[in-house]
Amino acid sequence: MNASMDPITVEVIGNAVSSIVEEMGETLIRASYSTNIKERRDCSTALFDAKGQTLAQAEHIPIHLGSFIGLIEAIMERVPLDQIDDGDTFIGNDAYNGGGTHLPDLVLATPIFFDEEIVAWAVNLAHHADFVDRGHAHIFQEGLRIPPIRLYRRGEVQEDIMSMILLNCQVPRERLNDLRAQMAANRLGAERFRALCTRYSKALVLAAADELLNYAERRMRAGIRTIPDGVYSFEDRFDGHDFDGELTFKIMIEVRGDDIHLDFTDNPPQLRSGVNLVKTALLATVYYAVKTVVDHDILPNAGLYRPIQVVAKPGTILCASEPAAVDGRIQTCQRVVDLVHGALAQVVPERLTAAHNGACIAAVFSGVNPTTGDYYVYLETIGGGFGARSTKDGLDGVHVHTTNTSNLPVEGLESEYPLMVERYELVNDSAGAGRFRGGMGLRRRIRIEHDDCAVSIHSSRELSSPWGLMGGLEGGRYRVITEGLGGPLVQGDGMFESGDCVEVITPGAGGYGLPGERALERVEQDLADERISRKTAETIYGQS
Repeated sequence: MNASMDPITVEVIGNAVSSIVEEMGETLIRASYSTNIKERRDCSTALFDAKGQTLAQAEHIPIHLGSFIGLIEAIMERVPLDQIDDGDTFIGNDAYNGGGTHLPDLVLATPIFFDEEIVAWAVNLAHHADFVDRGHAHIFQEGLRIPPIRLYRRGEVQEDIMSMILLNCQVPRERLNDLRAQMAANRLGAERFRALCTRYSKALVLAAADELLNYAERRMRAGIRTIPDGVYSFEDRFDGHDFDGELTFKIMIEVRGDDIHLDFTDNPPQLRSGVNLVKTALLATVYYAVKTVVDHDILPNAGLYRPIQVVAKPGTILCASEPAAVDGRIQTCQRVVDLVHGALAQVVPERLTAAHNGACIAAVFSGVNPTTGDYYVYLETIGGGFGARSTKDGLDGVHVHTTNTSNLPVEGLESEYPLMVERYELVNDSAGAGRFRGGMGLRRRIRIEHDDCAVSIHSSRELSSPWGLMGGLEGGRYRVITEGLGGPLVQGDGMFESGDCVEVITPGAGGYGLPGERALERVEQDLADERISRKTAETIYGQS
């Protein structure tokens, strides 16, 4: 630590910065209009320093860091610093030009001025449930591409820019109100950071911010040193809803002292499919995955990235080049986490879980609401199993790894959309058996109550199962069942009529440890809780 910096003051300022981003997040959620943000909390908030380094990111959704990385640099490359004014706010979403990893995520970045100088940036992202019923052969099919441009100039909205954006949206009223909520969150963040500078002085706050980055780096390096030096590799299978067959993903990790090097070079070429990752999405996923193994309490700032080197070959599915489609990139991100964890589980298995559900099952229903006559879009990513741990069972029906959103309550869904939820329950026998069992997947059965409903299901883990660890068994797979006159789904898409049903079954998670090590009373408890069937208990654990 800098000898001139009081560690207590640094800690106080660090906690204040963390509180600011959390308050920004709550403001965005409470002020938003769409169910995807106000109920499912599909958004993130952060503060960056004047150079574009992450100072703090709220504990929302790890993959959203990929939309933040390089954003401030991209803005300053386009606009000279002396032409950025107090009250300006920039918007962007493009995966190849700064500000996004897929197009529904709209990012707003507001410079924070103090003493007529930019001292930091308030940044937030919200997933706008729009741009649906589209193709995914390349990014031009996936929605409106927005490079970092001004949406607000000196506090005034640029009506021509806003009009252009809304004209390209299918539910413009939602978009307008959610963008207003995003703007409110950034204004709050800027106000709080200026108050911090007023209380402690600009010089002290900025010096403390630098020290917080250095502290995160030291913590990360100390954590990496606890992993034995060596080279560790892992492979996993990957399938998607809009391409045939399976791909093999590979990773090579080298730990050397307090540095870790992750090599993704040997992976398949990018596809005419939405499952490709741009480099920033890969980086955000890797930073999350390594942090969870090394030290999950490290401050989420740019300092923790410094000891982590990531290599990937441009033009591959894990490091796509323009104009590859990227809308469904979250499926691939989940599997990247499995790669990192699978490799490191060979040397520090006690720190890892068995594989989580390894997917992010996204269901999108859209059409004209017969009650209002307006177009609607219902989007939900449905949780699944959380992998078993070395000392406990996994969690049932939750979002995992890089997603971390919430479920949309049945009451909210049915009150806002012409849809009815007939079943919403945990899936029996989807948990991988083991000394500690994996988490269970979810079943959500939706009845459609209008004609001409477009349904799109983004999925993975239909052909492969989440792996167990230390002898634990695999978790259950994804399935979809359609009933009625419409359908079936073709590469995840279909048209349905009133009275038709779509039932989505999400993957479970792997178990940890040999099933025979599990105590009989725990089997009986699982039977009593209807987590497993009697047949499964007899098959796996024996007649006793």
